[in-house]
Amino acid sequence: MAVSFDLTGRSAIVTGANTGIGQALAVALAGAGAAVLGVGRSGMEETASLIEGQGGHFEGFSADLGTIAPVDSIVDAALDAFGSVDILVNNAGIIRRADAIDFTEADWDDVMNVNLKSAFFLSQAVARRMIPQGHGKIINIASMLSFQGGIRIPSYTASKSGLAGLTRLLACEWASKGINVNAIAPGYFVTNNTTALREDQKRSADILARIPAGRWGNPSELGGAAVFLASDAAAYVHGTVVPVDGGWLAR
Repeated sequence: MAVSFDLTGRSAIVTGANTGIGQALAVALAGAGAAVLGVGRSGMEETASLIEGQGGHFEGFSADLGTIAPVDSIVDAALDAFGSVDILVNNAGIIRRADAIDFTEADWDDVMNVNLKSAFFLSQAVARRMIPQGHGKIINIASMLSFQGGIRIPSYTASKSGLAGLTRLLACEWASKGINVNAIAPGYFVTNNTTALREDQKRSADILARIPAGRWGNPSELGGAAVFLASDAAAYVHGTVVPVDGGWLAR
């Protein structure tokens, strides 16, 4: 039996597609043939250029997922552009750093709203379209903090642990309806969210010492896992959290 990773004719929504991991995932899905609606708080001209430069179809949608207000409009925009929604990548995320003893309610709520609440309600809105069509792929972007505690990022750790649990819950409810819900857990990648860590010489050295691959990851190295989970090759994969971490969890 041939195994296909081809996404030609399918459409995807990728949140946080303006930079970093979201941009890399959008480019990878487009490279496999999917039309992509990228959602971001800032301009996505670079993402559009990368996708269109390889002959892909990209539509941008400006939205702040700090609230769930844009959710229905995002889904409607994808339907207007492509006629269906076949793939959703919940990548949008923010981080706040402070000792747990000093952490504020505002920093807690801001992170949880983007990283977990909006991911759930966007998944719900998309699933309401996927269930009648009998198929769909939802990919949540989790974290090493879905498995571990970390330090100085209590709301981020809680949100990413919650997202891993939500992935399993939605898989249990929707697998029988033709929807695959899975997650990717990136290790330590070169992104805006890790700038503070990479600029802290001691923390960066400690992190690198634990990564068997010996380096920070490049966001493009997450593309293969995303294309796999979005494709027919992963038809019987449900409720998994796939680490892409340079071996971090193995040590």
